[in-house]
Order: sequence, then structure tokens, then C-alpha cells
Amino acid sequence: MIETNRLLIRNLNEKDLDDLGLILKDDETMYAYEGAFSDDEVLSWMEKQFRRYRDHGFGLWAVVLKDTGAMIGQCGLTIQEWKGADVLEVGYLFNKAYWHHGYATEAARACLEYAFEKLDAERVSSIIRTTNTASLNVARRNGMHAVDFSSRHYRGCDMEHVRYQITRKQWKDCNVR
Repeated sequence: MIETNRLLIRNLNEKDLDDLGLILKDDETMYAYEGAFSDDEVLSWMEKQFRRYRDHGFGLWAVVLKDTGAMIGQCGLTIQEWKGADVLEVGYLFNKAYWHHGYATEAARACLEYAFEKLDAERVSSIIRTTNTASLNVARRNGMHAVDFSSRHYRGCDMEHVRYQITRKQWKDCNVR
């Protein structure tokens, strides 16, 4: 679907379930979600992406290393509710074994380009838990700026989130591509 220098970004398929589980069932990786997912939650997450592909033509895609074929994470576009309105969001989640190599930034940048060039989006957001420093840094590296805050209730916990955003004009004017 999408190709970068190091990555292939494609639809998830059933063969990705074990690799997806390595990500979603890890407490450290899933700290922004208040902990690891169960097997049933992993399957539900995957099925949700399949529905997104059918309903919108996009969702969170598998991120695969070109040189090894290993699925190392997810990155893609979703429609998310924010303060009573739907926003197009770029999201990313990677296996911790592949953190600190720039893969999330590279994948998110490719998904932003897809949103602006293929979907003709006017703006793209990233909704990030305020304690998730790594994800905040990815958004900043891709030219996004904080625009507002909100609290979300998830898994029995109120969590502060910030919405980062970049417009089509900002994307064209920035030099991160």
C-alpha cells in the first residue's frame, strides 16, 4: 500500500495476529492504554481494523520492515471522536523491540502524506495521552502542533489527552517530508 525507504505499510491480515499480540499484550508498550490487552481484546482490535478498512478504506495498517519482512507495528489513519466531532487521526503503535529507530516517525509521515495526497484531507490530528512522551515527540517531528486538550475515560481511568494537528497548508510548507 505505502512504501518508505525502510518500511512497507499494508492492511493487516489474519497471519498478523501473533505479531499484533506481541505489541498489544505487552504492559510496557500499552502503558498509554492502562496495560496489556487480553487475547480477546487483541482479536477485537484486529477485527475493528478490518471494519475500518471496509467502512472507510483505511485504518491502522501493519508496518513491516522491508529488509526482513517482520511486522514491527501499526500505523495508519482512523476516524476518532474528539469533543463531539469526528477527526481524521494518524496513530501509531510499535513493538518495543523496535523503539528508538525512527520507524514511528517514518511511518506516520508516510500516512500523513497519504492523507493529504490520496484522501485530500484538509487536516490530520493525533490524539495522544499527555504522559506519552514518545508519541508526542513523533507528532512534533512530523510538523504537528498541540491545539487542544480533553480528558477521556478508558479502562476505569480518566486520562488527559492532547490533540496535535497539521493542516494541508502546514504540511506543504513544512520541510519534514
